[in-house]
Amino acid sequence: MMRILVVEDEARLARLISRVLHEEGYAAETASDGRSAMKLSLAEPFDLLVVDWMLPDLDGIEVVKRLRAAEVDVPVLMLTARTQIEDRVEGLDAGANDYLPKPFAFPELLARIRVLSRWQTEKRKTDETLAAGDVTLDPSRHAVWRDGERVELSAREFALLAALIRRPGQVFSRSVLLDTVWGSSRELYDNVVDLYISYLRKKLDRKGETSRIRTVRGVGYTFDPR
Repeated sequence: MMRILVVEDEARLARLISRVLHEEGYAAETASDGRSAMKLSLAEPFDLLVVDWMLPDLDGIEVVKRLRAAEVDVPVLMLTARTQIEDRVEGLDAGANDYLPKPFAFPELLARIRVLSRWQTEKRKTDETLAAGDVTLDPSRHAVWRDGERVELSAREFALLAALIRRPGQVFSRSVLLDTVWGSSRELYDNVVDLYISYLRKKLDRKGETSRIRTVRGVGYTFDPR
């Protein structure tokens, strides 16, 4: 049974979320502040966290940052009434996997939880060293090498490369890459994929050679190891 920690300081909302999750067959526990969430997350193996942004003691952003710093890679769905794109990006960059604005409908909450649970299942299946051509990626060490030389990537760059390199030659659309790397946060614009592809090319490619990451016009991107 999937275990979910709901971190929400509004007691009524926390009870509602917990009840809905139980009705859907999940095992749900609650925490009402950031420090309690940290203590539980570090002590027990949860499959997913639902974290409100505004919390007593430590806010949701700080909770996620500290968990990621402690190498806790459990998927995080961030809840918040903040609506600015800068706020959404801040939450995702802190390490959250998805973002759900308040107020929300419970069917959407459950749909996003299903997406993140599938993502986590796929991640566990593929937590192994990947190689395509002269590029090697080790998810467990969060490390990438090009022809034996270490390449330093950000978390998003790494996730994007991992998505491409797992199926070399397959063409991925921007929307598929956005869902895979950034969760189901459709509030983000598709051009963010183009931006991160350019970051990857600058770090992986060498002067005068054809990029390993090829653009398929009108479709998306593919990793070509040749």
